[in-house]
This record gives sequence, C-alpha cells and structure tokens, in this order.
Amino acid sequence: MDWDHLRLFLATARAGSLRAAADEQKVSHATIRRALDGLEQTLGTTLFERSPGGVALTGSGEVLLRHAQSMEGETRQIARRLSGLDAAPRGRIRVSLPPSFALGFLAPILASFTEAYPEITVEIIATNRISNLTRHEADISIRAAHTVEDDVVGRRLLRYVVGAFASPAYLEQVGVPELGDGHKAHWIGWGRDGEWVSQSPYPRAGIRHVLPEIFMQLEAAAQGIGMAWVPCFLGDQEPRLVRVPGLQPVPDRSLWLLLHGDLRGSARVRAFVDHAAKAVLADRERYTT
Repeated sequence: MDWDHLRLFLATARAGSLRAAADEQKVSHATIRRALDGLEQTLGTTLFERSPGGVALTGSGEVLLRHAQSMEGETRQIARRLSGLDAAPRGRIRVSLPPSFALGFLAPILASFTEAYPEITVEIIATNRISNLTRHEADISIRAAHTVEDDVVGRRLLRYVVGAFASPAYLEQVGVPELGDGHKAHWIGWGRDGEWVSQSPYPRAGIRHVLPEIFMQLEAAAQGIGMAWVPCFLGDQEPRLVRVPGLQPVPDRSLWLLLHGDLRGSARVRAFVDHAAKAVLADRERYTT
C-alpha cells in the first residue's frame, strides 16, 4: 500500500473535501482523486461517500482512518527519534514563534547562534498559531504563556513585564494620563473585546483600532494614534516611543522554549535551546524591568 496515498487519504478525511485537501497538501485536485481511487481499487472497498458538499467516510473509511492515524503517529515518532542521533550539531531545525518576536527577540539570538553553530540552518515559522509539536509542525516553539501543554518539554525562561508606550508628541497633546482614569487618552486595541481595558492602568481610556500584531501597535503609537500596551523588551527598542510616565511595568506572561520529548536527544535542537536560554537569561533585566 502506497504511504503517499494514505497520507492524502488522511488529509481528505480531515479536510472534508478533495479541494480543501488539495489546497492543504499543495497538490492538484486530480492528484487527490487518483490517490483515493487507487486506494479504493487496492482495498476493494469504497472509502468516501462523495457529494457536491464534500466527502464523508464510509464504515470502511472509518476503519482505515484509525489504522492510518496510527501509522502516521509511528512514522513521526521514528522521524523525531532518528533526528536525535546526529553526533554533532548540524542540519536544519524549525523554530515557531509569533511574528512580533522574530525581530525584537530572536534576531539578536540568531546572530550569535549562527556564529557559534555555522552548520545548523534555522527555518523560522512566524505565526501566532501554536504549532503542533506532536505532529512535527516545528521542532522548537517559542511562546509567551502562563502554562504549557503536558505533552511537550518546556523550559520556562523568565516572566517578562509589559507597559504603556506612546510618542512624546502624543503625551504632549493629551497629557500624561492619571492612573485609574485616562479618559482623555486612547489605547491602541489588540483584541476583539475591550475587557482588558477595564483591567488596565487607564480603564477609562478609549480604544482606537484593533491591530493584531505588536509591531503594528508600536508603529501606530509612534504615529501618535494612541498608547500601546506591549512587552517592555519590544517597546523599549522603538526609539520614537517612551514609557508613559508614572506607570510601573506589570508582570505578564512567561517566555517558554518548547519541544517534543523525542527531540531532547537531538544535538542541533539541544544546541539551539541551550544557546537561546543562555542569551535570554544573560540579558534578564531587559525583559523584567
């Protein structure tokens, strides 16, 4: 039985349609159809009921799905374990992290890491979606969180602080907000709801716009649109902004380095994790004050 056909079968079962599976796998609709036809011919049974609205597994398809998922899990486990057999730190690692952390957090670490380990290539996956380490979507995930999942190995580095940042011109225009008030000022929004505003130091401040990325919020603040509530280690890097006077930094989430347990023995993964942790902790004050 062709594993590539099983892989496309799994993608179709998860996506619910041939077209969605083709898009996810970056292959043509015809490739998916040929793979499924080949499987059904080999097994002598129908795996999907097809309709204009998509596909649905038959009873035979449900049985195959369970076995294919088990095979997929075993294949990924083998790949993870074999990747740890490298005697020296070389090869490729994939690191997932939020886009806003790529410049302000990772870039300085990556420079020194490249100098120390020139034979390791780092592939950055910049996404706000938490990469599934069990499904091998990334080797290492850098995340800001209070807690992490039980099925990953996590190294908690430190708890960083957040603060309010604004341009000097904006503060001159609206004045320095009073703690517990701030009715003349505006926050630059970052979430769909405004509940966080009521818990902020300036609960009466309005909200201007909703910008999902921290670097967008920082740019908006630099343009005088309002105040940005962001990690201080990122806000302090923007020379056009200052911390709003009279407000102490507030402890927020923790920085985590996460990896799947099967990769603990990988020399290249271990090299990156150890190097990143050492670099962050050596510059602790930048993150915690």
